[in-house]
Amino acid sequence: MACTTEFIDFVCSQLEGTGVIRTRKMFGDWMIYIDEKPIVLACDNICYVKKLSGIENLMTDAMTGSPYPGAKEHYILDIEHRDIAVKVVKALLPFVPYPKKKAKK
Repeated sequence: MACTTEFIDFVCSQLEGTGVIRTRKMFGDWMIYIDEKPIVLACDNICYVKKLSGIENLMTDAMTGSPYPGAKEHYILDIEHRDIAVKVVKALLPFVPYPKKKAKK
């Protein structure tokens, strides 16, 4: 089941103040970009963030899971608790690279 647009709107509202938010529908689910960096992957109305060392201390009690079959394990972001979600996203920003530009043909 793909994410509902209501869920994506809720996620974006919870992340206000973290930077410029942009969403993109991908493979039936959504990527949420903050300041043009791919930060949150939303699948089946669940938010996932990469398991990076920069947020280990914030995610010690977080559940983990795979956003889709074959994906690496991610942390599940508790988007219901805005304060926690904002802290995690702000901590992730320095560790997530900008997407590589695609070469023009």
